[in-house]
Amino acid sequence: MFKELVDIKENNILQFDCELLQLLLKDNSSKKNIIWATDNYKSRGYGFDEKDYITIEKITGSYGQLIKPRSKKTQEEQNKRIRDKAEVFTPLWICNKQNNIIDKEWFGIENVFNKETKNGWRTIKKKVLFPDGKSWKDYLSILRMEVSCGEAPYLVTRYDPVSGEVIEVNDRIGLLDRKFRILNENVNDYNEWLEWAKIAVKSVYGFDWQGDNVLLSRENILYTFSDNYKYKFNKRPTPELIKEIAIIVSWNIWQMDGINFIIPFSCKNDKHIEFTLFGNEEVGTECIGCKKNKVNNHNGIYSKIMNWKTNRQNKFINIVNRSDKNAK
Repeated sequence: MFKELVDIKENNILQFDCELLQLLLKDNSSKKNIIWATDNYKSRGYGFDEKDYITIEKITGSYGQLIKPRSKKTQEEQNKRIRDKAEVFTPLWICNKQNNIIDKEWFGIENVFNKETKNGWRTIKKKVLFPDGKSWKDYLSILRMEVSCGEAPYLVTRYDPVSGEVIEVNDRIGLLDRKFRILNENVNDYNEWLEWAKIAVKSVYGFDWQGDNVLLSRENILYTFSDNYKYKFNKRPTPELIKEIAIIVSWNIWQMDGINFIIPFSCKNDKHIEFTLFGNEEVGTECIGCKKNKVNNHNGIYSKIMNWKTNRQNKFINIVNRSDKNAK
């Protein structure tokens, strides 16, 4: 457990702690599990349809090699996902370039964490300094989100999602990776490090339609925490601590239809014609949001995230609506 560099094994997570794997599969909006939301596994038979829940027994045991990162999928599998969901993973050097733009805006200078090279980067080893009026605590607290996150390469880069190449802790370029670098450079006290590590994890969000991507992203963030804990203290975190982080990750990386802000396939559209004594009648349920393309009127389950400052759940669509009003 926590020794896999690229392809994380669900069998190992299960052996480490059954409750931990269940936390990584949980959908906090429905109080059930995330769903497959892809027909890539349909050939496996019952329980692998796109609307079925991903359960422990479906990804462990003899199915223990089923969930794989993109670099471990066959070319046929990759092409099918491109056709079905337009899934194309961004090369890491582009992720780094875009993340550098974000940090240039925040720090006011270029080349804070690394210097870009052709299709790569060179890590700058000296300690990161902060501009007047800003501190390392501000950087760890600022909120970041990756939309349609796939395996979350903009947030964490344990490996290159295209090539599968392993990346050392100090050379990673994800937004959470950078927060951990700042934390490791500025805090040596164990309790203070742990407090701010949790704040850092709580500060990054991401969502995806496909359930296997949600699971992979959650695993990658959880393992990134473990990697940095090991890097800083030369030991692995306890199961209790790992589960605490997993709860945070299960809220911050969630499954969502990014256009309608609901759990995929959760709307009810079973209206049909029935013959009665009084003639043909329409009966059943119809989603007005789907029928009239009104994002606020779906009868499905709207995805929720956690506001960690208030410890209150929020429908993501409410946050979007407030942002739209503020923009006006």
